[in-house]
Amino acid sequence: MLVTPTTAPLSRETLAAIASTLPADLRVLSKLSELLKDPNSELDELAALLRRDVALSAHIVRISNSASYGGGRSISSIEEAVNLVGFGEILKLVGTATAGRMSEAALQCYDISAQLLRDNMLYAAFAAEALARPAGIDPRIAYNAGLLRGVGLMVLDRAGRRDAATAPLYSTTRWPDFRTWELSIFGVASTEVTGMLLGDWGFSEEISGAVRAHYLTQPADLEQPLAVLLNVANGLAQHVCRSFRGEEAWWQITPEKLQAVGLTEDDFGPAVVATEEAFDAANAALAG
Repeated sequence: MLVTPTTAPLSRETLAAIASTLPADLRVLSKLSELLKDPNSELDELAALLRRDVALSAHIVRISNSASYGGGRSISSIEEAVNLVGFGEILKLVGTATAGRMSEAALQCYDISAQLLRDNMLYAAFAAEALARPAGIDPRIAYNAGLLRGVGLMVLDRAGRRDAATAPLYSTTRWPDFRTWELSIFGVASTEVTGMLLGDWGFSEEISGAVRAHYLTQPADLEQPLAVLLNVANGLAQHVCRSFRGEEAWWQITPEKLQAVGLTEDDFGPAVVATEEAFDAANAALAG
C-alpha cells in the first residue's frame, strides 16, 4: 500500500541530530555485534567497548547483579559483568540494558507508555531471536533488528515534542495506522527513519533493509526473510498485548508469511516458551 507524504519530509540532518539525543549510543551494539562475529575477539575487548558509554556500562553492571544474570553474586565493574555472562549472553545483557535506558519515558505523540515501549522492545527482540533458529537466520542479527526496530518512533516522537504546545498526537479515530499519520505529519515513516539511522550507526544492510520493509506493505518485502521474521515476531507480541495500536494492522500471521521465512506452525510452541522465559528474566533484571 503506497501512502503519499502530505508534508515536506524532515531532513536527514534533523533526524540525525534528534537521534543523537537518545539516551544510549547504539553504535555500541553495532560494534559489539561485529566483535561477537569475530572468533578472535577477547572478553577484554568487549569490556573496553562497553566502557565507552559510561551510563550504559553502569546500567549493565546494575542489572548483572540481578538473580537473572548474576545469581546473587556482587558485580562491581563492567569487566566482571562481561566475564560473568561470557560471549553467549553478553548481547542479551547489553540489549536488556539498552532497552531499559531507551524506555525511561513515554512516547507522548504516539500515546505509548514507557512500560509498553520496553515490553515491545524486549518481546520483539526475544521472539525474533527464538524464531530465527528454525528459520535459519542468524539469531544475533534477528535479536538486534527486533530490539531496535522502533528507534524511528522515538526519534519522530522527539521531533513532534519540540514544540510541546502544538505536538501532533496520533489518534486511532483519525488515522488508520502510524505510517499514514507519520507521512502526513513528518513526511517520512518511522521505519524509514530507523533504517537510515541503523545504517549510519554501522549496522548491516540486512538489518536496516529488513526494518524498512518489516511492515510488508509491498509484495517484494516478502522476499526479505529477516523483514518477514520481524513481522511474525511482532505478531507474537501482539498476541500477548505487547504491541502498539498504530501497528496492529501489519501483524497478522499468515501462511504466506510463514512460507516466505521458512517457518511452520510447529515452530511457534518452542519459540513462545523461549521468548517468555527470556522476557521474564530481562524484566526481572531491570526491576531489580
